[in-house]
Formats: sequence, structure tokens, C-alpha cells
Amino acid sequence: MTKADKFKEYINGKNVTVIGIGISNLPLIKYLVKAGANVTACDVHDEEWLGDNYKECESLGVKTCLGEDYLSNLTDELIFKTPGMRFDIPELTAARERGAVVTSEMEVFFELCPSHIIAVTGSDGKTTTTSLIHRMLSDAGYKTWLGGNIGNPLLSDVDEMSEKDYVVLELSSFQLHTMKKSPEIAVITNLSPNHLDWHTDYNEYIDAKTNIFKYMNRNNKLVLNADNQDSAALVPLAHCDVKIFSRKLNAYTKLENDMVVCNNKPVLNINDIKIPGMHNVENYMAAITAVEGLVDEDVIVKTAKEFGGVPHRIELVRTLNGVRYYNSSIDSSPNRTINTLNVFPEKVILISGGKDKGIPYDEIGEPIADHVKTLILIGATSEKIEDALKATGRADEVKIIHASTYEEVVKTAYNEAVDGDVVILSSASTSFDMFRNFEERGNLFKKLVNEL
Repeated sequence: MTKADKFKEYINGKNVTVIGIGISNLPLIKYLVKAGANVTACDVHDEEWLGDNYKECESLGVKTCLGEDYLSNLTDELIFKTPGMRFDIPELTAARERGAVVTSEMEVFFELCPSHIIAVTGSDGKTTTTSLIHRMLSDAGYKTWLGGNIGNPLLSDVDEMSEKDYVVLELSSFQLHTMKKSPEIAVITNLSPNHLDWHTDYNEYIDAKTNIFKYMNRNNKLVLNADNQDSAALVPLAHCDVKIFSRKLNAYTKLENDMVVCNNKPVLNINDIKIPGMHNVENYMAAITAVEGLVDEDVIVKTAKEFGGVPHRIELVRTLNGVRYYNSSIDSSPNRTINTLNVFPEKVILISGGKDKGIPYDEIGEPIADHVKTLILIGATSEKIEDALKATGRADEVKIIHASTYEEVVKTAYNEAVDGDVVILSSASTSFDMFRNFEERGNLFKKLVNEL
């Protein structure tokens, strides 16, 4: 009997609560119902907002608890929390005190998964790095599964996985916060202040990230970015095989004359990388270090020449009247926007702003002054971004325009742009002030641009 079989036997007939009826938890709900659990699904949103997800729960016979009081009656013996919910809120603390098991889809997946797990976290670049590792392994002939923050929730697929398969996960600090298991191979792309509206402080954010390697042994591998101060500082904390990569230093994986060299072996000419930007060179260095010994150099080169990137990451939407429109809605922090601006040699028309998640914006001022000719601001962080630019004393070099809707944003960008210009959505902020997620923000931008 597999671990998954034992788990299904354990939950059969049990009363189970799932908090959150979003995309990530719907497959979990289906899996639990199929295994014979009596499921109650709770969500702060109402039936109309949940739409098809609510209808699906209803068709499965799942009880629901919706609205502001959705956490008022957590009496079940097993509770799955949504990743974005802190473990120490009063309702979950009370549930644990009365004996309930509080867990998450990802924590249970780590317990049940029979396959090799490679996991990636970091402040920036984790989706691209995760996608690269998955693509390289797939191109090399391995059966691979992609999940975590991207792809599908994998718990419902665990029965189909084998010991020979590779699971590649992107993990957020939310998912890692309460994790008690580590993967065989872990990557931390970089660290910078992020999600400080959720974490108590930057130290807690870093501590959550370190859970990705906290439970590793000497046979496991951790890949760290030596060019990032906070990532490099983690080396002494690891009790496993640590491999560092660096564009600037003599590291295990390094850059020499445009070649990525891993363990003294030339692997990839960076001119073969299809996706632009030196930050993507770093993503390749991280991925190459992770798959060393598993994937041959010719496969890595093939991936580099073919991989066109991930949607919402410097994604070319269209060219109209000689103007290129790019969607980089994933750019939810100042550092991501700085990396994006560095890709373009010309000065751009930048659309920026969104929800304030409590992080500093001081560092974005100079890059905007250096790379932006027109700055179109929208959302709660507009003033922070403008203040950062003004603090440089160079605000007069940039035309600043404020907008209140994305329709207005795109129309303004269209009116400002001339032949040869680049217009890019790179918000330096999360989307939650106006959208459910960055994909919804990016998709609206693309729709409006394509309607021009």
C-alpha cells in the first residue's frame, strides 16, 4: 500500500474543511471528495464572485461556508488552509488547540509524493527558473510534473507518479512558511524585501524561504545565488551540498567570456538564450546548476534556443505603428521592474503601480530616471513610485501621467508613443488593488492593446 493509499484510507469518512475555493484548492476538494471525505469549503467571497468554482462545489455535494464569518465554525478534525493565510490567525490557533490538524495541500503532497522533488523559491525569477528546470528535464526524456505556484495542484495526481519521475515545484514564502519537509534539490534564485504586508518583517520572510532546505541531508543539493547578498548569507545555515552560481565571482557555476561554466565545464553560450536580459542568464545558471548530472549540455542548448519565456514576463503583445507593446504583469516588486527596464537599450514608456505590500520603493527612482521617458502611474503605489523618482532630483527628465483605469492607461500610452517606442506594463507592485491576480491584470492589458 502506497503512502497515498494510506492517506485516502485515513480521510475516508472524516470531516474535512478546505479554506479557500480558488483555482489552487478546487482539485484538492475534488480529490478529498473522491476519497470519501465529508468536505466543507470556506471562502470569504460570495457565490457570485466564486462563480463556476462555487457551482462545482455544489455539484460535488460539498457544504460551503461563505462571507465574512467563513472562519467562525472550524470544527472539523482536518483543516486545509489556503497558502495565503497565516497559520497563526486566532481561528486556526483555536482549532489546533482543540486537537485539529491544520495543514495545506503542498505539505500533504510532500508527505505522499513518491517522486524526486526539485523546488525553486526566491523573490524574483522563480517561475522562469522552475519552468526551465521542468523543460530541460522533459527535453532530456524524464517524466516530469510541474506544480506549486504554477501548473496544476499536484496532490490529485500523486497516484500516477512513480519513483523515477521528477516533480518541479515553484514555492512561495506563504507555502514554505509552515513546511516541515525539504526537496532533494532546492534553488533560491535571490532574496529581497517582499510580501511585508503579510510577513511580520523581512527576517520572517527569509526564515520562511529557508524552510526549502532546512530539512535537507548531506545527499541533497541547495543552489544559491552568490551575487545576491541575502541569498549568499544562507550558505553557513545549510547542512547539505551547497552549489553557488555567480555572474561576477569565481563560483561553482560562473560566467566566462559569454559562456556559462558549471563545475569547470562550458555548458551554454548566453547568446543562445532566446529570452532577453541578464536576469534570465542568472535564471539559466540556477537551472543548469540544479540539473547538473541529470541533463546533458546539448539538451540545455536546445532548451535555450527554443524556450520563449513564460506569459506575463516581458511578453511582446503586438507591434502597432512601429510601437512595441510588452506585458510584464508578473513584475510585482521594484526589483523585478528594474530588471525589466535593464533589458531595453532605449528609453521606454512605463506603466507602473498597484497594491502596496509594505516594501520600500527608494531603489526604483534612479532606474526610472535612466530608462523611462514617460511614466504612466495607476494604483495605490503611484505616489511611492513618483516620490522615489523625485528623490533623485531628476523628475524633470521624465513625463509623469496619472491614470485611474487601465482603459485610460492604454489610451494614454497609445497617444504618447511614436514610431520606434516601447510601451511596457511593469507594475513594481501586486495586482490585488484592482485584480484577483497578475494574470488577470496582464490579460486585460493585452486585450486593450489588441483592441487599439
